This record gives sequence, structure tokens and C-alpha cells, in this order.
Amino acid sequence: MKQFINKRFLVIISLMTCMSLSAFALKVTFNLKNVTVMHAMTQLKKKTGYSFVFCANSVDVNKLVNVNGKNAELSQVIDQILDGQDVAYNIDGKRIIISPKETFEQSRKASDATQQIGKTIKGKIVDQHGEPIIGASIKIKGTTLGTISDIDGGFSLVVPNNSSLEISYIGFSTLDVAVRNRSSLNVTLQEDNKVLNEVVVIGYGTQRKGDVTSSVGSVKSENFTVGAVNDAGQLIQGKIAGLAITNPSGNPVGKTEVSLRGNTTILGASTNPLILVDGVPGDFNTVAPEDIESIDVLKDGSAAAIYGSRGTNGVILITTKKAKAGGNDKINEVQYSGYLALTSIVKKPDFCNADDYRQQISGGLRDASWDNGSNTNWINDILRTGISHVHNLSFKGGNSETNYIFNLNYRGLQGIFHKSNKEEFQGRAEVNHNMFNDKLHLNFQLLTNKSGYTSTTDGGSFDTYSWRQAMIHNPTEPIKNEDGTWHENTGIFNYDNPLARIYESDGQQDIQQMRASTNISFTPIKELTLNALLSYDRTSQTGGYYETKNHISNVRDGRNGYATTGSSNITTKLFELTAQFNKTFSGHTVQALLGYSYQGGNYNQQYERNYNFPTDNFSWHNIGVGQALKEGKGTEYSYWLDTNLIGFFGRINYNYEGRYLLMASLRHEAASQLAGTEHPWGNFPSVSLGWRITQEKFMSGQKLFDDMKLRAGYGVTGSQPNESFLGKSLLGYGDYYLYNGAWIRALKPTQNANSKLKWEEKHEYDVGLDFSMLNYRLNASIDGYYRLIKGLLYDYTVPSPPNLYTTTRANVGEMDNKGIEIMVNAIPIQNKEMRWSSTITFSTNSNKLRSLSNDLYQASSDYFMTGWIEEPVKTESHIVRIGHRVGDIYGFQVVDVDDNGKWIYSDKDGNLVNYDDFTHSFEDKKVIGNGVPKWYLGFNNQINYKNWDLAINMRGAFGFQIINGLRMFYENRSRQDWNRLRSAYDNVFGKAVLNTLCSEEFNSYYVENGDYWKIDNITIGYNFNQIGKYISNLRLYATVNNAITITGYKGLDPEVTTAGLNPGYDNRDIYPHTRAFTFGVNVTF
Repeated sequence: MKQFINKRFLVIISLMTCMSLSAFALKVTFNLKNVTVMHAMTQLKKKTGYSFVFCANSVDVNKLVNVNGKNAELSQVIDQILDGQDVAYNIDGKRIIISPKETFEQSRKASDATQQIGKTIKGKIVDQHGEPIIGASIKIKGTTLGTISDIDGGFSLVVPNNSSLEISYIGFSTLDVAVRNRSSLNVTLQEDNKVLNEVVVIGYGTQRKGDVTSSVGSVKSENFTVGAVNDAGQLIQGKIAGLAITNPSGNPVGKTEVSLRGNTTILGASTNPLILVDGVPGDFNTVAPEDIESIDVLKDGSAAAIYGSRGTNGVILITTKKAKAGGNDKINEVQYSGYLALTSIVKKPDFCNADDYRQQISGGLRDASWDNGSNTNWINDILRTGISHVHNLSFKGGNSETNYIFNLNYRGLQGIFHKSNKEEFQGRAEVNHNMFNDKLHLNFQLLTNKSGYTSTTDGGSFDTYSWRQAMIHNPTEPIKNEDGTWHENTGIFNYDNPLARIYESDGQQDIQQMRASTNISFTPIKELTLNALLSYDRTSQTGGYYETKNHISNVRDGRNGYATTGSSNITTKLFELTAQFNKTFSGHTVQALLGYSYQGGNYNQQYERNYNFPTDNFSWHNIGVGQALKEGKGTEYSYWLDTNLIGFFGRINYNYEGRYLLMASLRHEAASQLAGTEHPWGNFPSVSLGWRITQEKFMSGQKLFDDMKLRAGYGVTGSQPNESFLGKSLLGYGDYYLYNGAWIRALKPTQNANSKLKWEEKHEYDVGLDFSMLNYRLNASIDGYYRLIKGLLYDYTVPSPPNLYTTTRANVGEMDNKGIEIMVNAIPIQNKEMRWSSTITFSTNSNKLRSLSNDLYQASSDYFMTGWIEEPVKTESHIVRIGHRVGDIYGFQVVDVDDNGKWIYSDKDGNLVNYDDFTHSFEDKKVIGNGVPKWYLGFNNQINYKNWDLAINMRGAFGFQIINGLRMFYENRSRQDWNRLRSAYDNVFGKAVLNTLCSEEFNSYYVENGDYWKIDNITIGYNFNQIGKYISNLRLYATVNNAITITGYKGLDPEVTTAGLNPGYDNRDIYPHTRAFTFGVNVTF
């Protein structure tokens, strides 16, 4: 074992030498004042040659002591050095062996008894390389009697006859050795490294982390983010390099946004990573965050190719908690966890108040008619402090043959707006049963979710249009009139009382999910396992929405009551068969997998809209009594879609002595979306190699690396179109025509056939290096990758005739991604009382469009526009151009204002043009930013000190720009009927206030650098061990989420949408980000 590693676990002051002088007869003179224990020990060694041997966490070597004595006995000096320490010592030759008092006393008693009936055994402890292990524990099994190996790994111990020795050392497997008639014993300990032996979940199985040859990230439950988290995505936010998880809003009904290594499609079906919960497709809301044991991420193509088209954007594998028998896991226990969270808006926009209005009126900036005499803070009146509470109860029981877990979770979440909330109940039951000497394993899971949330908009949750109205509303207007009715100003376009919008609407959405799955494994022989997975999943959503006669839709628009109702159902059936073979012989390990997969899906929806109701009493529950449907003005709609995906797959893994590693796979897959084409089947191969360099002989003498592995992988995945029947010509219903006295709806072409349509293919190359140092207390992974997407789907304009329709979808384009990912984990401090673990993640990504044309299909231009800026601006926000990065923000570039506060532009040729002369033509637009961060950084720390724990998670995004929607709309002074930000009266470019003749527009002045660094989560907790007879563990904790944001961005929060083709737009109507203070408890019975 390496010397520098041993010193971290055992402090040895100096080398030990033999001396015949009696320790207790030795006289020493000392005069040391206010020195550390370590310094005193060192001085004693210099004067006497005696060395101290002790475990690093048993002596406080930094404690200050005074050591004085003239011709004092050695024992008196040692007593002064160890004064106040709860230890005892024994002098063995030239070694002063220190141990805790309790252990010392037990050992002394046991030693007295042993001396009478035992014998002396000597030996040496070495590692697998023959290096001596210093400080290994040699203990008589079943007693506390023992010793510690010396600098040469040697030991001597008196042991009873027919006894066994328990030999252990940190980082090595504990070994039991029977003494029998031996008087000498040479022992080799094998490394037992948790880093390499950690099990990670991969496609259709698990693997030792040390044997993984692909790019895989893994986070266990003890490292999850805690506190007020809405879904499983927030548990691993900032913890896996290359996986960007953002919270674009603070809506309790909202979901986290996931992006892994950039965009891979424009019109393909797959835009997000595949999420599997215990092997079955799901999402981050399928199970409660408190019910998750680990989350593993397959990042590169070689790891994800086994899932074919479903894995083209990576794979996230969620493993739920299990009932485990054997080892240190309790098989019968009850766990409760719960917390209370207080949520508030992180930052309020700074709009003008009533006093500001009146000052503007007195200053001639507003007409006096805008003073309505009241003083209303619309933003404060629409906001509140949300109070949420979450409770999770888990029951585990059984034995190694039959065991179960039942998990119940309730979430009552309040948003920061009135009538913004969500209530959710989740339950999961899992039963395992082993039969026929563990040859047959049966697993059954039943999962149910029921959630509901208030709806203040048609089909959605909270209507953020009301948030817009609160911001733009005149602060001198009252909320209600003197007669108690809502105050409305119907003469202003799109101007509504925000509180009336909320309280004069009535809506509810309910979602129910039921999933049943069973997994049957049969192991007829040790090397072969047969497995069958069957799953049925059904999610139903029903709801309705109603606007009363006091709602603006009637007061202004005369709808006289407005109602909608609808429902949707998603059904997924999964059937998978696999056979796995595993054989180890002469240092070779071979694993083979063969499988078949069928996934069928159905989506259906119905929707109905009606208005003009005789009464508000029925809300949306009696939608048929409205008059609009009878007059042909309502809406009735239904939709039905069936899809299926069939695949055959295989994989082989090879491992030679943990040194040379190979994984290769192939999936052959067909999708219903490609029915009618010539190539409905796709082949998705992968191969990856691993070389553990530290296992080579030429590395045996080096002391720097504990482990080093080089990886290289290549994999192909695919994406089918996002619509069905694209291989066929389609007809649809068009306008009505009068034919033979009746109105007949005509048929018209809606789609050209393209039998050449095929899979988009993503070819991914990944090279990685994993290494460990300092006895595995410093671990790092570095990956570089390149993704090339071929056959990118795009709609092309074609002549009609001869084509029936004016566009055809075809596989023509190319797009690529490239980047670097780095993960470093370090344990700077680890001893008996304290452990500090720190993880840093870093990633970059560059995503470019390479081509949109070939010999058959030619794009009409080398770009297309995407994204949208709402009214009154109404223009696209982003451009995707061949040869350029995805995410480019496209608009007019302003460089200054004139003395009158009017914009000065830079046109297409770089000329400066005044506002009055600028034509605002499309040709004058430029790239004025990019909404995709060039790099992400995460920094996570976990500190445990005695019973205390502290977690601080930080993350940031850098090198990107944000369109500030609030400033763009509300710093403009061209209209009097909207309230404005106070910053509307600041000088633009430090020169002049923006002229009122400049109308709202999208230009570079409202595009800001979005760099930010967030202290995202701070958690402090205290753990109580056994309390009384029934409580085995109790933990109390407090958390703040979204604690601090460091940024130069002037908007409410720089964490905006960064995925898709139009990233970086901070929409004025977005649900604001929140900060949550959480107080929680975890109890184990």
C-alpha cells in the first residue's frame, strides 16, 4: 500500500528502532510551553527515539499543551502530552501505542486471560502488490484484544488456542484467518474499493462502476438535493456533468426542463431523454422524489444505443427504494419523512406606484385623467406566501424469501399566486418473492398517482396573463367599485382587472395514473438468467373551466358565461423478454444479452367549448345548456392515435482481469410512424472499449494513481418522425360548398407521400478518462464527445402540381453537437468525527446546423426562423442558420440614442441609421446574442460533523444571452394606458430617456448577458440515533432553495429556458421564480 495513503489513516511520527533501554527507567528533560501535541510528540522522538502509534481520529494532535520536567520519567512526559485526551497507552519496544481508554481496558483484561492459555503468533500484513500495510488491525475474533501492524507490516500477538484473527484495514476487505497450529502468519489483503465496486444501472441490467466503458453518471439518494423539490429532476440538478436541468418557472404545477448534450432534431419525435422508472417508461413525476433510491444517466451513444430510438437524447434510469434482506439493511422498518415549506417570490419587478403616477402627472409626463384616486399595489395584491407540506410514509417488511415495500406520499403545494396550487397523492406497492432455492424471482409493482390543481385558464393551471395584468395595471385604480363590483376599464385593449380574472373563474384539472408491472426472472443454471417484464400504464386527465358573468369575457366581450370541458387518456403497454448469460473462466468474464421489446401506445382526447349560459350555478358541469353550441358557434373536438415500437436487441460484454473491457450492442427496431415507407426498420449499433491502465505491469511502481481507465465509444441511435403516416398521401376536410341544396365539406390534399422517409440517425463518438488518486479520495471523469445527426427531418417547399401538396417532409439535414464534460469528486476531510465530500461538474456544448439540402431537396434559404415575441411586437426571435450555432437571437441592433432619446441603429452594412430613417426591414436584422450557455458549472458540498450535516449545492450557466421581455415591453413610454417599470425613466446608454415616439420593438438593447451563479440549496440537519425503544433514527433539518443568485442580469431570474431552438427568452408572462424555506423531519422506526 502506498505510504502517503497510509499516513492519512494512521499517524506514525517516525520509524521505529530497537533499543534495549527500559522505557520506565529512561529520564527526560523537557520545557515546552503552549505547543501542539504533534510538536511535543516529535520532540520526544528526537530526544528518545520513541514513536507514537495511534489512529488519526483518536487523538487531537492540534491541542495545545505544556510539557515540563527535569530528569522526569518517560511516563510522566507522556502523561503531560496526552493530558485531557480520553486515551490510554501501552509501551511496546520503541512504540507508544495509544488507544481509547475503554478499548484499552477491555484489551488488557482479555490479554490477561489469554496469556494464561494462549500462544504467541507473529506475522506480516501486505497488499496485493507485496507492499507492507502499516496500521492494519489484527484482532482476536469475538474479543477486543488485538494489535496494530508496524512500519514493516509486522505484528506479534498472544492468542488463545483454536482462535481466529480478524484482520482489517480501511480500503481493504476484512479477512478472517484461523490460527490452528501456526506460529507465523503472512496475510495479503485485497482492496475493497467502494468507488470501483459501486453498482450503476445500465440498459437492461447493472454493472460495476469500475467496469463501465461508456459515459454514465450516477447519483445516490444520500446525495440528492433535499427540501421543496417538485419532481425527481430537481434531485440531481447540477450533479451530473452534461445534464442541464433548469427550472424555468416557479409554478407548483410546472416541470423541470432537461437537456443532455444539446439538440438532436427539428421535427423528430424524440426531444427529451428517455426516463425509465424501474425499467418502465415514465417521467420525473411518476414516483415521489422521497421514494427514489438512485438516478443513473446514460449520456453517450454507446450506452444508450441498446434502447434505440427511445435513447437518442440519452436515458435517465430511476430506481425506487427496495426492501432488502441480509447485510446491514433492516428488513422490517417504518420510515416517515415530512416537511413544511414557505414559498415567496424571489424578486418583484419594480413598477411605478400611485405616488409615481401623480409625480408624472405633475411633471407633465402623464395626463391628469390617469389619476383615479386610489392607491393599489396590484403586484402585492395578487401575490401571497405559499404554504406547502409534504408527507411520505414507507413500510418495509418480510425476509430474504418474500419481502415488500409500501410507499405513500402526499403533497399539498401552494403557489405564490392566489388560486395557484396543486394537491397530489402517490402510492407504490412492490412485492418480491423467491422460489425454488432462489432460481425463480417474482416481482410485482402497483403504482397509483392522483393529482389535481386549480385552473384559472382554459386547460392550464394558473393563468399568468393575470400576472401581466397586475404589472401593467394603473396603481391609482381601485380593485372594486363603491358598489362592490369589480373595477374594469374596458376602453383599453387587453386590459383586465387581474383579481377579477382570478376570482371570477372556476376550474379544476385532475390527473390519475395507474401502472401495474411484473418482472419474472428465472435462473435455471448459475450462468443463465431469463427475464420477462410486462407493464400496463394508463394516465387520464379530466377537467373543466368556467368564466362567470362578472368575468371580463362577459363584461367586455359579451360571452355571458364561458365553459370548456375535456379529457385525455394515454395508455402504454410494454412487453420485454431478455436472456442473459454470464461466465467467468481463467481471468475472462463474458456477459451476453439477447432481447425482444414491444411498446404500444394510445392517445385519445376530446374537448368541448360553449358559452352564453342562463346561470353561473352549474359552472362547467352542465356545459350543454349554453346557447353557443346550438347556434353553431361552440367547439367539439376529438382525436385518437395508436403507435407501436418493436425491437430486437443484443449486447456482449467482455472483461479480462478487469484490465481490458469491451461492450458491443445492436438494436433492430421499427416504428409505426414510418409505416408505408421503404425503411421502417432501423439498425442501431454501438461499441465501447475500456483499458484499465493501472493494471499494467509498467504502472505497478507508480504511486500517483490508484486507478486509471481510458474509455472510447461509438453508438448510433435514431429518431422517428413526430407524426404518423408520413409515407402516405393524406386528404383532409376543407371548406364547405353548396351542392344540390346542401352544404358539403370538401376533401383536399394535406400531405404528400414520401416512401423514402426513414429514421434520423445520431452517430456519437465519446472518449473518456476515469482516474482516482489519494486512496480514492480524489476521483475524476473527463469526457469529450461529438454527435452527428444525419437525415435530419425538415419540411421542403415543392411545386404543386405535380405534387398534391406544397410541402414534403424528408431526411436531408445534418446537425452536430460537440463538447467536454468533467466531473471531479474529492473528500478533503475524513475522520471519525467529520467528513467533507465535494463534487465539481463542468460541461460545454456547441450545437450547429450543418446542412438542409441535398441533390433532391433544396431549402429555399440557408436559414429558418423560430421563436415568437408576443403582441404588440409580433416577430420571430431566433434564427437557425446553416453553419451557425443553434440558439442565435435575431433582431435589430441599436448602438445609441440621439439627443432626443430616439434609437440609432446599425444596419446590415454596419452603417449608423437614425430612428426616423430606419425602415425596420428584415434584411437589417442581425445576430444579437445566443440563448444557449457555452458552459455549465456545478459545485456541491456535503459536510458531516458528528451528528450534524450540512449540504451546499451551487450551479451556474455562462456565456449566453437573455431576451428581457419585461424591459422590452415595460420600459417603453409610447403608451399611457400601461404602467411602466421605474427604469423606463432611466437614461438609455446614459444619454437620454427613451422618446415616447419610439414604439415597442425587439432590439439588442433588451438582450442582456445571462451569466449567473446560484447558491441553489443550503441544508443543515441534526441526526439523533436510537431514541427509546422504537425510534432508531431521527433527523431534523432546515433548507433554503434558490437561496442566492449572483448575476448582472436585470430581469427577475436568469434561469430561463435554454433547450429547444429558441432558448434564452425571459417571457414577460412567465410564472416568477420562487424561494422556499423548508423545515423537515425524517424518522425511522
